[in-house]
Amino acid sequence: MHRRPTADEPAATFRSVFDEAHVEGFLHARDLDTDREVAFRADEPVIVASLRKIPVALAYAREAAAGRLDRAARHTITADHREGGGTGTDSCLHDVTMSTRDLAFFMLSMSDNAATDKLMEILGTDRVRALVTELGCPRLPVGRYHDLWDPVWAELGIDTDADIDAQLEQVGEERLRGLAMLDPTRSASGTPRQITSLLTAIWRDRAGPAAACAEVRDLMGRQLSTHRLVAGFDADVQVAAKNGSLWGVLNEAGVVEYPDGCRYAVAVFLRTPALTGRDPAADAAIGRAARTAVDHLRRPGPATSR
Repeated sequence: MHRRPTADEPAATFRSVFDEAHVEGFLHARDLDTDREVAFRADEPVIVASLRKIPVALAYAREAAAGRLDRAARHTITADHREGGGTGTDSCLHDVTMSTRDLAFFMLSMSDNAATDKLMEILGTDRVRALVTELGCPRLPVGRYHDLWDPVWAELGIDTDADIDAQLEQVGEERLRGLAMLDPTRSASGTPRQITSLLTAIWRDRAGPAAACAEVRDLMGRQLSTHRLVAGFDADVQVAAKNGSLWGVLNEAGVVEYPDGCRYAVAVFLRTPALTGRDPAADAAIGRAARTAVDHLRRPGPATSR
């Protein structure tokens, strides 16, 4: 006889997954069609890192859908937008010109920070800030990356006119861990539940015009990274997601859609013992935790919260 899972089973599994990877985890998952949910520390504040780019993409898509922004207009990314060491145009040595739409594509597909800053310049900080407030995520970080990082350099005493990487090598781990930027109680932040609510609004066409929501869904489906959320699901499951990383922070959130049409918004956030470098165990834990949550939602039984 099939035994119905108890409410504590997913929580115990999440703890096991996170403990095995030596990380601190936070998770929320929602069935987009029934609103059943699974939660594990889902209302605690977390550092969202590059998940902040989702509302930037939504702000772009809403303006484009309303005819106030030309998707094909050309814009140039210069040294003023680049920090170096990132991906996409952020690591280019020379100016790059692309369309408004392609700025959003580079921003979500490869987490291009320079493209994000250019798009923020076009949209304006006030518009994006108003949007995150409207969508119930008022504490999400909003602004150009240069503006967000300036307080960090000031806190660490970094001279931005000199070699930043060389100076960071001299900064101790304890000082990095003590940064306000990495403390969700002292800096811009969100919660796993807020992020899945944002995704739910986008997938239900409630975050703006249907055309705008559809464009964001399409762009999120083009993310190149497949080693976190995507790795937890079979090849026939479609995943549209955005990941994020900072010192000691790994996360990813997205929507997974099964061949039977069922859809689930999932957000997994990790605090890791290592500040930098690769962490395959932590990456894998994101996929495993997400799959555990979705498997629970696909079985008969109560939703759970911890």
